[in-house]
Amino acid sequence: MDGVIEDGALRRWRMHTHFAEGPDGVAAVARRAAGLQAQDASAVRRQLAARGVTGPERVRSAYADGEVVSSWLMRGTLHLVPAADVRWLTGVFGPRVVAGGARRRRELGLDEPLLERALAVLPELLETPATRAGLVAGLRERGVAVDPDGQAPHHLMAYAAARGVLCRGSEEPTYRPLPEGRSPEPGGALAELARWHAGAFGPVGPEDFATWSGLGLTAARRAFAAAGLVEVAPGLSVLPGAGPPPEGPPLERLLGPYDCFLLGYRDRRLMLDEAHARRINAGGGVIRPAVVRDGLVVGTWRPGGGPDTVERWA
Repeated sequence: MDGVIEDGALRRWRMHTHFAEGPDGVAAVARRAAGLQAQDASAVRRQLAARGVTGPERVRSAYADGEVVSSWLMRGTLHLVPAADVRWLTGVFGPRVVAGGARRRRELGLDEPLLERALAVLPELLETPATRAGLVAGLRERGVAVDPDGQAPHHLMAYAAARGVLCRGSEEPTYRPLPEGRSPEPGGALAELARWHAGAFGPVGPEDFATWSGLGLTAARRAFAAAGLVEVAPGLSVLPGAGPPPEGPPLERLLGPYDCFLLGYRDRRLMLDEAHARRINAGGGVIRPAVVRDGLVVGTWRPGGGPDTVERWA
């Protein structure tokens, strides 16, 4: 273990870890970024563009070819991930999604008997990709009385995804059965998840992993202990063989809304001056577009509608 890493060097190291060049393609970038936050289709495209994958047709093709899917994973939020990884990730996050949504499901009339009947029927409705409205209509035709209005359909889909029955298979969205996939690497799913996080965001500590994953600090410490990471400074680890970036010009990116780079750490103050924090993190989980140079947020920008508008404060 080396000594303390200065703030500027840590920011630059993290920036280069996250935006380092690597295999091209939507699935490859999604794995390298440890998942792309996907509640907004345009935000997914911006995250990919910041990492060298441009064009909305590439996302559509990756979905259509079965290379990627999306489901409710880290922090209970919709993420785009490689299809080969969604099953083991669901094994990690599914129980938390189920538990976290229990009260709201009851309020929406989604009691346990109804949910079990729905899970029994859904596989036959997923023989071809289906929309949420189509799935609800099919359930109702088979006697599973899901209210088609309001939030019940959304919560039912999230529940079925958490139980390993389905996932989202397109941007529109449509749903498909949860694909088979590979097993986690040595050390188990939590250890592999910690390696994903360190590989995308490192140097990081268990506290960062706990914030990013939503799994809590006890699980994070257990994951880090099993992951085989290398500590490069007190409380900060990377994948074996990873090192600081070489000297060179500043690395700058225009990040779209909800970019995962701004969601991987316990404390954003290292990368985002508190004087400007509300201009990027507006509250309510909203993350606005940001200009980032060597890991420091130096401005904001407005995508689309003509030439990109950039406003810098540093």
